[in-house]
Amino acid sequence: MGCGPFTIDEYVRWSDVDRAGIIFYGAYVRFFEIAEMELFREAGGSYSEVLGKFDIDLPRVHLRCDFKYPARLEDQLRVAAYFTRFGTASLGINFDVIHLGTGKFAALGHEVLVCTDRNVTQSRPVPGQLLELLRPYKCDEARVRASLSGLAGDGR
Repeated sequence: MGCGPFTIDEYVRWSDVDRAGIIFYGAYVRFFEIAEMELFREAGGSYSEVLGKFDIDLPRVHLRCDFKYPARLEDQLRVAAYFTRFGTASLGINFDVIHLGTGKFAALGHEVLVCTDRNVTQSRPVPGQLLELLRPYKCDEARVRASLSGLAGDGR
């Protein structure tokens, strides 16, 4: 089965921009969260339902983001969310943000989530059933970025 990143389209809102009218770097985390929650909904249920079913949490232990193009108020962005790695007790997820007006990457984000037991907040193996739900969204980063860069021009 081939990978298909999960995508959402969102507009940059007033609360997302700084005084210069450019998206504030922290606002990207909100876009990442929306994309991740909707990916889980698409995969098998709301985020809270899926985590509750397995009695786990998925706290973030790492966040990295490279900012490529300055999005502004009312610009439309597409956020592609996909998993890059399934570890024993962790998941790597990418968020590639495309500025739809130009086809350029606006930001490239990556998070590492650790699977923890809800009762003791101690790491534990990622449930196999959860990995099966998420497997359709596990992709090769280079292939996804090559396909996304074709939205307009060279996409860089």
